[in-house]
Amino acid sequence: MDIGQLIAHNGACFYAAVFVWTFLEGETIVVFAGFAAAQGLANPLLLFLAACLGSFSGDQLYFWLGRHFGGRLLARYPRWRHGVDTALSWLERYDAGFILAFRFIYGIRNISSFALGLSAVRGNRFLGLNLLAAALWAASFIATGYFLGHAFRAVLGDIARSFSLVMLAVFVAIGGGIWAVHRWQKRRQLAMPGGAKAAALPPS
Repeated sequence: MDIGQLIAHNGACFYAAVFVWTFLEGETIVVFAGFAAAQGLANPLLLFLAACLGSFSGDQLYFWLGRHFGGRLLARYPRWRHGVDTALSWLERYDAGFILAFRFIYGIRNISSFALGLSAVRGNRFLGLNLLAAALWAASFIATGYFLGHAFRAVLGDIARSFSLVMLAVFVAIGGGIWAVHRWQKRRQLAMPGGAKAAALPPS
């Protein structure tokens, strides 16, 4: 059974994998899933829901950890301090814009929702902006994969669905391309100002 057949015959598991992967991190599988949807192997709407809910849930968890255990976790893992300070500096400068965009920023993405839990951002405000941001993020990367998939089929035709190594090659290529973009973004990242201190936490 090739990769395409595996996805087609295990649809529920595929959507669950997208949810779990995006809960933890990762646009690579979202782009790949969009590519698979373009081949008719997955439902784009279900993929969007799985990716959106996975990303949203993961960042809600990290925000909750920052809000309730942030101080203790930073004391135990002081190497997180630089990322937290950087995220809080972006928040101080851009406010809601940062909450909507941090998923797209390499280098502070994983720590940002945790850092926001340490900030004065109210829990219900973060929840609303986080849901909107997760939807934008999921839609962007699924659309990217979907359009790449259609372009790929236009070039290779039906072989794109039957040749098992094609899907694997696409997954590797997508992962490599995203890694290269992340490396470029990291080199271009401007030096950040001194980190903002965590504010007194408001009630959620």
